[in-house]
Amino acid sequence: MSNSEPVHHKPPPKTTPKAAAKTVSKTASKALPKSAVKDTVKVKKAKLVRDSFTIPKDEFEVLALIKHRSQAAGHSVKKSEVLRAGLRLLNGLNDKALLAALKAVPTIKTGRPKNEDTEMAPKASKAKASPKPRAAKAAPATAQP
Repeated sequence: MSNSEPVHHKPPPKTTPKAAAKTVSKTASKALPKSAVKDTVKVKKAKLVRDSFTIPKDEFEVLALIKHRSQAAGHSVKKSEVLRAGLRLLNGLNDKALLAALKAVPTIKTGRPKNEDTEMAPKASKAKASPKPRAAKAAPATAQP
């Protein structure tokens, strides 16, 4: 090579943010023990279950009260989060305290509550009313050539 010829250097490979993140995570994973790497790589979300239940109105209002207290303290929560926190607290009790807490909750009839309006209204007669006459269907129009 002569001094007058330009020297061509190979440019460094272009890295995308994803590639850079992979490089960082690979180097970080080498510093961590294998068990910690598995925990950081595969994080399974908990399977969610949807259910419904009946709750007395006064206890339902306690849920709203707890939500308002939490919001006043600077942390807004959902009803399901309040219930889940209660489950965690119950789970942490010893057997004697758990039984005492469960016995303090009165048993209620399960199922959908009856609508208060229907309880007060007189019951409808079981006799069937005569069916309404149906309108005759119009014959489809046919196109003539």
